[in-house]
Amino acid sequence: MIFLHHISFGFPAGDLLFNTIDLTIPSNSKSALVGNNGTGKSTLLKMMADEIEPLQGNITVQGELFYVPQMFGNFDDLTIAECLKIDQKLNALQKITAGEVDNAYFEMLNDDWDIEERSFQALQYWKLGSLQFTQKLGSLSGGQKTKVFLAGMMINNPDVILLDEPTNHLDLEGRNLLYDFIGKTKSTVVMVSHDRALLNLADTIFELSNRGISTYGGNYDFYAEQKEIENEALQNDIHSRERALKKAKEKERETLERKQKLDARGKGRQEKSGVARIMMNTMRNKAENNSSKLKAVHAEKINAISDDLRDLRSSVRNSDQMKVNFNDSNLHSGKILISAEEINYAYQKINLWKENLSLEIRSGDRIAIKGSNGSGKTTLIKLLLGKLQPSVGKITRPDFQWIYIDQEYSLIDRMSTVYEFVQQFNDRALPEPEVKTLLARFLFGKETWDKNCGVLSGGERLRLLLCGLSISQKAPDLIILDEPTNNLDLQNVEILTNSIKDYRGTLVVISHDAVFLEEIEIEREVVLE
Repeated sequence: MIFLHHISFGFPAGDLLFNTIDLTIPSNSKSALVGNNGTGKSTLLKMMADEIEPLQGNITVQGELFYVPQMFGNFDDLTIAECLKIDQKLNALQKITAGEVDNAYFEMLNDDWDIEERSFQALQYWKLGSLQFTQKLGSLSGGQKTKVFLAGMMINNPDVILLDEPTNHLDLEGRNLLYDFIGKTKSTVVMVSHDRALLNLADTIFELSNRGISTYGGNYDFYAEQKEIENEALQNDIHSRERALKKAKEKERETLERKQKLDARGKGRQEKSGVARIMMNTMRNKAENNSSKLKAVHAEKINAISDDLRDLRSSVRNSDQMKVNFNDSNLHSGKILISAEEINYAYQKINLWKENLSLEIRSGDRIAIKGSNGSGKTTLIKLLLGKLQPSVGKITRPDFQWIYIDQEYSLIDRMSTVYEFVQQFNDRALPEPEVKTLLARFLFGKETWDKNCGVLSGGERLRLLLCGLSISQKAPDLIILDEPTNNLDLQNVEILTNSIKDYRGTLVVISHDAVFLEEIEIEREVVLE
């Protein structure tokens, strides 16, 4: 069980990230923390793991805890055994089996006689059987590093497991192993993830926002349905407030016009009746004071409605307004764009694939390239685009427009400003105000226009690239996406999905996200072995 009591946290010289959060996570439950980038999901998870301290409040975790972080750079100089905190036990077991009887070794082992066997079984489960516990973590790939820490869950058998974006670097096989483990474990699991298949294994969703934390009893699909209902209700509230604001302004105008007519009529009668000038001035001042009070009453009401409306609008999901309306490609459907005949690529004179590959990509195709980590998916893309040359076979491709979007969004020049980057797509010569209006629609306010692209997050880079594509007059004939949902929060995954879903050009995608591939309507798969 996990208890969070009045937790607050903020960075130095900054606003509070969250304030007085209270949360209880029951034993044996599987829950997920969701929310937009920057709301503090990973920070809250690190506090549960006792990696960082809250500014105020306290956290209680009952039982043994195991934490799988999102980033592994701090562990690169450690051995696998040291990362999993089993190095001392393994050493003690080796000393004892070698005949040493020092009592310190028995105390360190603490009767955990099957630690070595259990550890090897865990590595085997995660397809890491070839690794040695003395290997440095820095020598492994991103996917292997993640699997090492996931193996730690099985080795340590903790009461509580905390997972921070565990599927980011996992191939499909690794993801399926994780799904199976989460489905079967009796441990309390808390996870931060954008993997909707993983989130659907949760029984509770906790949504973290600048308003605090909200609880939804159910998996991610249930949460998404509830958010849709909430969003519809929010839109109805906005329309209602908009009508109220319009009516209040009309009422103010009508009341003031009526008051002005009455004042003018009264002044005319007073002049005809010969009222003294001093009395006339007194009455005029009184009328002006009454008008000021009347205006203040209406202004207060209008401001209150405007404030409500602004708060409501700030709560609306931004994904709906950031959809890219791609123009149609000029290519007719079925035109051969790329033809690869019996190709392969050799690393140090060893072919990457067991058998040579042959494939055609035609205009209008929607293709997913699949394979385990290291199977050469990105290499194949580079071959098809001419960035690499095959060691055997032949690739032909006519001239056409394409755009390659990798998970780092390296297409974006880090040294250019936000405004300079999108101007590269301005082949319609849109005036500056229109370009900046589009930037604002993709959540780039005027304070960001001169910001260097190198400081943008993954989600911000995605939005900037989509903004550029929305400015361009002509859609690319081919879009290639290489692990596009890695490092994106759920809102940005939704933005990308909505944009790509209606794109009618040719689409080639490398992704292990089965839900994403289904939603963008992939029609054909190329599986590498």
